[in-house]
Amino acid sequence: MDIVAKYLDPRVVSQLATMELRARLIVEGFLTGFHRSPFHGFSAEFSEHRSYHPGDDLRYLDWKVLGRTDRYYVKQFEEETNLRAVIALDQSASMRYASDGSIAKFTYGTYLAAALAYLAMLQKDAVGVALYDETLRAYYPPRARRSYLGELLATLDRAQPSNATNTAHSLELLAERLHRRSLVIVISDFFDDLDRIATSLKHFRHDRHEVIAIHVLDRRELDFRFGLAATFRDMETGQEMITQPLQVQRAYTEAVSGFIEQLKAICYRANIDYVQAVTDQPFDRLLQEYLVRRQRVR
Repeated sequence: MDIVAKYLDPRVVSQLATMELRARLIVEGFLTGFHRSPFHGFSAEFSEHRSYHPGDDLRYLDWKVLGRTDRYYVKQFEEETNLRAVIALDQSASMRYASDGSIAKFTYGTYLAAALAYLAMLQKDAVGVALYDETLRAYYPPRARRSYLGELLATLDRAQPSNATNTAHSLELLAERLHRRSLVIVISDFFDDLDRIATSLKHFRHDRHEVIAIHVLDRRELDFRFGLAATFRDMETGQEMITQPLQVQRAYTEAVSGFIEQLKAICYRANIDYVQAVTDQPFDRLLQEYLVRRQRVR
């Protein structure tokens, strides 16, 4: 295993001593393997127009101005940022689940949240963290001070999944706290009423926030490969059921597929970026998808 792959493997990350070390090595491992600079033009703010010159990048040609004036102008940007990112992590009991050989969804979520916070700080963006289950349990507003990162990482390190979930209510409470346009990154399994979740996500969009939904799942939640017999326990109610997985595998996988497609459709209609994260998946693809979407935030 090369050094890049080593620090992008969730199981290796889980053995590291501190959250700060985990976040740093995930990000550094990712950046080592990401040859083109992910920060190029990220936080550029529009400044003014100037006349087009041969050789200018056509991506910055202002087509609206061309249509109005029949003249070619390109946009110029200032390399300064005012982005505010809020990472909302679901700490409800269902996030505690981990199949054999995997890390818990919540653990994966904390590492991903820590890496994203670390990455934002490297870019000198303001970043904050929210934790929720049935309600909003903790909220640390976005700040750009490097010393603030330690507080955020310590909070993620201490957090534990518990209680039932009410994602919609919690996100509504978070939306009420955000008074400036922000990038809101929700990390959750979204195991809740999708109609109500859709309403809360639309609240963010109505307030002109950019939103990324990171859907964290265990591999067994996708394929239901549990062998010949298994006992299933509801992580939130404790209720148990003994069944033969092979008999219900097809119906289950169809139901999960339908759930995922419904969540994707909700995100698509609201212009929200959907990213699926499976807990046996290295962090590089997740971070790359985040960076692609980050480039679209102005």
